[in-house]
Amino acid sequence: MQYLCPLCAGELTKVTKTWSCLQGHQFDCAKEGYVNLLPVQKKNSKDPGDNKEMMQARREFLNQGYYQSLSDAVNTLAVRYAPKAKQILDLGCGEGYYSNRLFTVLTQAQKQLNVHESADCQLQGLDISKTAIRYAAKRYPQMSFCVASAYEMPFPANSVDLGLRIYAPSKAEELARVIADNGILITVSPGPMHHFAIKEMIYKHPKPHPDSFDCIEGFECIDTQRLQSQMSLDNGTDIGHFLNMTPYAWKLTQEQKAQLAVDGLNCELDFHIGVYRRMIMGELVAPN
Repeated sequence: MQYLCPLCAGELTKVTKTWSCLQGHQFDCAKEGYVNLLPVQKKNSKDPGDNKEMMQARREFLNQGYYQSLSDAVNTLAVRYAPKAKQILDLGCGEGYYSNRLFTVLTQAQKQLNVHESADCQLQGLDISKTAIRYAAKRYPQMSFCVASAYEMPFPANSVDLGLRIYAPSKAEELARVIADNGILITVSPGPMHHFAIKEMIYKHPKPHPDSFDCIEGFECIDTQRLQSQMSLDNGTDIGHFLNMTPYAWKLTQEQKAQLAVDGLNCELDFHIGVYRRMIMGELVAPN
């Protein structure tokens, strides 16, 4: 996928291990292969995004397969609605778990469809966390990764065939800019009962998440799913990883954490999955 300079929006060209634009702005590739396109002047903090401890916990937790059902559901929808996608963007990709599984499934599906251009299928992972991108690039060299803001993405307009956004904050204008006409966007957000048992431990009067799907300007919602299951953790290490990859690690008391390690954890998994199609400018959505 082509990069744009985050300082002047000019096209970046790679020579050896350096990306540069005609204005002379340069961005070196890290030894892991990723490029940092988040200039210091555009950071809101010294080290934005999830830190090393959260990333390690997330990687170890996801590797155990506890959220594989979510990944499988997303991948099934991707194959259904964007089977020939060449340029794929995982927005807020973290350490690359969902990116890798999506890329593998789509590549295999395109080979089965005899899509001769399948070799051109590329996945670009973007995250504001440098730690996350370092992990992803080192583990999955078959894909590309960059440190950048989802609110000002370093990609040309209409360059993405399939976008994936799992929990990642973003703005509709940027999504509409980078995703091509008739391109597909798959989003994941928490359903009403997601992790409700944990919320009951933290809040006196816990409230469910909204039972609704986002309306994204410039996109037509063409499919929705609610994926529900029960997660049971009886391993203290897995429970620790689960808590440390979320804000729950800060909100639960040490006594509550210790009790969970002894008793185990049972809580709800509840995901809203939405599939959106980028509308062509001027196109009207037919009424339901």
